[in-house]
Amino acid sequence: MTLPFDGAISRYFREGAPADVRKAIEKGDKDDILTKSYPYREEMKGKEYDARMEALQIELVKMQADIKATGKRVILVFEGRDAAGKGGAIEAVRRNLNPRVANIVALSKPTEREAAQWYFQRYVDWFPALGEIALYDRSWYNRAMIEHVFGFCTSAQRAKFFRQLPEFETMIAEEGFVFVKFWLEVGRAEQLRRFLAREADPLKQWKLSQIDIDGLAKWHDYCTVLDETMKKTDFKFAPWTVILSDDKKRARIAAIQTVLHAVDYKGRDTDAIGKIDRAICGGPGLRPRDDA
Repeated sequence: MTLPFDGAISRYFREGAPADVRKAIEKGDKDDILTKSYPYREEMKGKEYDARMEALQIELVKMQADIKATGKRVILVFEGRDAAGKGGAIEAVRRNLNPRVANIVALSKPTEREAAQWYFQRYVDWFPALGEIALYDRSWYNRAMIEHVFGFCTSAQRAKFFRQLPEFETMIAEEGFVFVKFWLEVGRAEQLRRFLAREADPLKQWKLSQIDIDGLAKWHDYCTVLDETMKKTDFKFAPWTVILSDDKKRARIAAIQTVLHAVDYKGRDTDAIGKIDRAICGGPGLRPRDDA
């Protein structure tokens, strides 16, 4: 089988990955958690996950009906490391929602015209109207992190972004949008294990990009940039919700619970939603400090 990018991920695993990362992947079983600082050693069992998810999906449908009936507008921003499970979490939220009401916004590289616009403009174009939900698979935070790490923006452009962002998100809050920002954090060994699985699976190879390949050796750069971004953009009116996503099942449940608590909707069943697992879901301080 021909591997995408000439097997660059497998080659990095053999030749470029830190020894402890390579060792963790080689020794870990399929359901083992590789990140030492993660509070659980194994993934949630499938039966428990399915039971929890069924109840949460019913609540999401109730929430959608209320949003449509009352004209609420909901913006959900999903950011995170590559392979952290953003797409899976988004799909878990939208699984049983009407796509005419709940729209996934996954913007590609800006066109020449978009690049000439105000930076936030193309994201605003996709904001929800009355009774709608917009789920952003990456967002305007590209400028703070990815664009900076890869040199796609200048220092002046990034500084301007940080100056304008507080007012921009203040306007979102004052306009009455329900606004939730997620950061999904995954350990280095688990991230590489997921990349290797994608590389080997013909049905998932499309998920890989040159950015993923080039970013393999930039783990520490991302850590530095992420620390700075979290400090500058964790506002009281628009806080970050950090989810440790080494276990995708637990991460998806926590994301849905966070959304259901953020939206005030008719008939909300708090027992069905359950308590959020604060061992894996909280503020920026939950992120591990050891680059694990």
